[in-house]
Formats: sequence, C-alpha cells, structure tokens
Amino acid sequence: MNRFLPAAALAAVLCVPAPAQQAPTKIAVINIQAALVGTADGKKAAAELQAKFEPKRKAIDARQGEIAQLQQELAKGSNTMAEARRLDLTRQIDTKTKALQREQQDAQEEVEIEQNKVLNELGQRMMVVIDKYAKDNTYAVVIDISSQQTPVLWAANGIDITKEIIDLYDKNAPGKAAVPAATAPAPAPAPAPAKKAPGAVK
Repeated sequence: MNRFLPAAALAAVLCVPAPAQQAPTKIAVINIQAALVGTADGKKAAAELQAKFEPKRKAIDARQGEIAQLQQELAKGSNTMAEARRLDLTRQIDTKTKALQREQQDAQEEVEIEQNKVLNELGQRMMVVIDKYAKDNTYAVVIDISSQQTPVLWAANGIDITKEIIDLYDKNAPGKAAVPAATAPAPAPAPAPAKKAPGAVK
C-alpha cells in the first residue's frame, strides 16, 4: 500500500486570486498525487497504513492459499475420488471463496476510508502551501496533471512546480499548524484514478 491514488481528491484546476497591485499571467502545473505522497507526512502516512493493514493482508493471503490447496486436491482426484469427497471439496471451495470475496471487499472499503481520511488532511495542508507559493510567485493558474483526464497535452518542464511544493511543504512542516478553512477546502473523497506514466507531461 505504498501508493496513494487521489487525483480527483483535488480540483483539476486551482485558480489563484490575483494580487491587487499586479495581474499574474504565469501558469504552473503540479502532479498532486506525487506531491502528496512525496512529502515526509505522506511517506509516514503510507507506512503507517501499510503496517496497520498488513495483518489483514496476510490473513487474506492465507485464505487464498487454503482455497488453492482444495482446488488442487479436487483437480488431481476428480476422476478417482469418491463422489461424496468430490462434493465436499466443491462445497468447501464455494463457501471459502464467497467468504474470501466478502473479506476482500470489506478490507478494500476500510482501506479506502482510511486513505481518504489521510488524503483529506494532507490535501488541506497542501492547498495552503500551493496557495502561498502561487501568490508569492505571481502564478495565475496552477493545473493538476496527475489525472489522465487532465486537458493538458503537453507542458514545459520549467513550469512543473511539484518538487518545489514538496520541498516547501516539508520545510514549513504545515502538519504542525492549523489549516485556515477559507484557503484550504477539503478535497472530496474519490476512488483513485488511473495514473499517468512518469514523464507523460514534459
């Protein structure tokens, strides 16, 4: 669970209000997924989530192993074993498979709830950093390119501020400070979309 998957967790285009004394004209792009998981807070949260759900993952793996063994036994002896044994194995496989599917679904839902909770918190803090950086550097628009649905087809490397935002976030340790609600709206939880291949936007 090393990855967080939240492009839809933040708006695709983050518009920054223009200072009264100067009308900004610059545009920047950011991979918000990479920014969130690239911060020290993001890495720590990912490690904590992985540790929390590791026992459950191991339990599911064990259930899958049990089912595989029963399937192998059934396949090897399907022509020679007694009918009662064949029916018993078939029933066990069906029962265990259904139970495993329910367990996997419950685990997935629990993981998504925990991920969204973490991403909401990180997303709010990240928005504070993006807002300040954009204003300080007179950017008119900051566009999220972490989703394949982004309208951006190409962008110069020089306008990608992902690393700068990660560095600024970690430098100021925003996790220790309160987040102003007015400038940091919480992103809406959503299933993680497909990721862009690294380097898709230059």
